[in-house]
Amino acid sequence: MKTHEQILALLKKHGKLTLKDFAEQLKLTTMGVRQHLHNLEEDELIEFEDKSMGRGRPTRFWNLTQKSNEHFEDRHEILTVQLIDSVEAVFGQKGLDTLIEHRENQALDSYKKVLDKQKTIKSKLDKLAKLRTDEGYMATVEKSETGYLLIEHHCPICHAAQHCQNFCRSELSIFQELFEDLAQVKRSEHIIAGQMRCVYEVDKV
Repeated sequence: MKTHEQILALLKKHGKLTLKDFAEQLKLTTMGVRQHLHNLEEDELIEFEDKSMGRGRPTRFWNLTQKSNEHFEDRHEILTVQLIDSVEAVFGQKGLDTLIEHRENQALDSYKKVLDKQKTIKSKLDKLAKLRTDEGYMATVEKSETGYLLIEHHCPICHAAQHCQNFCRSELSIFQELFEDLAQVKRSEHIIAGQMRCVYEVDKV
């Protein structure tokens, strides 16, 4: 992966980062990183904000712009939306719901085959995050006060989900069924709602 792509991926995953953060993550000098940041800023893919951290000069934090979403989007999104429209036009809303339900059942069966072998919530979440990352969701797991957070930093079906939000309902339903009797799952952040990531709170029962 090229350096500029690594920078965008780091920002997508971690949010705002400083020049020092990039240098440490990329194993580069700050001067080397600064040139890449300058080029990305010129392309309007990143922007910066200077924040006062107390004494001394303000610290510069870099973040993704709205335009950067194009870098991560699945190039098949137009075809996907067209197919959704076609299914609804030919088979109606009921037909579209049946299609989404079929996709949900397939995903659920696939995930269960892997997760059923795991004994703890954490090990199940780690496996699920790996599966979701392989599908393009850039998923990570973090500890929370009441359990865990499953964080998805990217949504490869964003355009389809914006067009038909039953896809989002379906994904939440999948997670809730995977952890049935073990944990309660709810979504607290949502890319479709304008936030930078989707966050699922997985709280022990």
